Amino acid sequence: MTNPSANCGAKPFVKWAGGKGQLLTAIRKKYPFGLEGRISKYAEPFVGGGAVLFDVVNHHAIDEVYISDINQELVHAYLTIRDCAGILIKLLSEYEREYLSAGAEERKKIYYNNRNKFNLLKKSGDKTPELAALFIFLNRTCFNGLYRVNAKGEFNVPQGSYKIPCICDKGNLLAVSEKLRNVEIICGDYTLSSAFIDSSTFAYFDPPYRPLSATANFTAYAQDGFDDFAQSELAVFIDRMSERGAYVVASNSDPKNTEEHDDFFDKLYARHEIIRIEATRAINSNGAKRGKVKELLIANNKECCYKEETD
Repeated sequence: MTNPSANCGAKPFVKWAGGKGQLLTAIRKKYPFGLEGRISKYAEPFVGGGAVLFDVVNHHAIDEVYISDINQELVHAYLTIRDCAGILIKLLSEYEREYLSAGAEERKKIYYNNRNKFNLLKKSGDKTPELAALFIFLNRTCFNGLYRVNAKGEFNVPQGSYKIPCICDKGNLLAVSEKLRNVEIICGDYTLSSAFIDSSTFAYFDPPYRPLSATANFTAYAQDGFDDFAQSELAVFIDRMSERGAYVVASNSDPKNTEEHDDFFDKLYARHEIIRIEATRAINSNGAKRGKVKELLIANNKECCYKEETD
């Protein structure tokens, strides 16, 4: 069982587009943990940076936890932190020492050399701690923490301009390793979670968001897209899990931000509760377009017994 103590709380070890850190207050209101004796399992099939995952395991006693993602390098990083945290920390400490002691031009060379090394290891199918260390290094030093690949599957995000990036957060990596100790970590499609989810499960789905415009597609962090058909398939899957008795919450963009008559999600999730919450758009190539937008929380249980955390 996960230790609910907040004294050794873990937090996301990577920056991630669409991360839910800023929305946790709203999402917590839909946690079902006030339903005494009913929820003992947690599933997050689009884990990404894991903000909700770590919030759940930091504060609630869970018997079984399942996470997955289709991004192979992200999942490998989770597995490496769980199983080889010491080796990973040693590698990241070396990367951090080298990078922070270098001047601007040398840092640029180090970044692009490491990016090339990462792509070579990725292409070879390497699954050693070095690949995970390079993945985290690039995430902490690239532009806005983006994960983007080209048509060849190569990571192609340019260097960021951080003066003192935190490349090796030893304390958090150890806390994450502890929280992941008994977690089932899978690389694959969200449908694989069907074997885990039952009437005792709280499942949180945070899929790639439906783009608000043709140029706002920051959702394609893997080569496989997630179009409207895929969104519809996910809604059907969520209905199936709901029929099993699982407690489900999902997130997505709100099309009404740009088109007030776009009822795509209102129709898709008409059987469920739809809540519109305010968020800050954190990633946009045009700084003038960063600002407040509405996002959706979709819950399949309108009567929630959630109690506010007091710690």
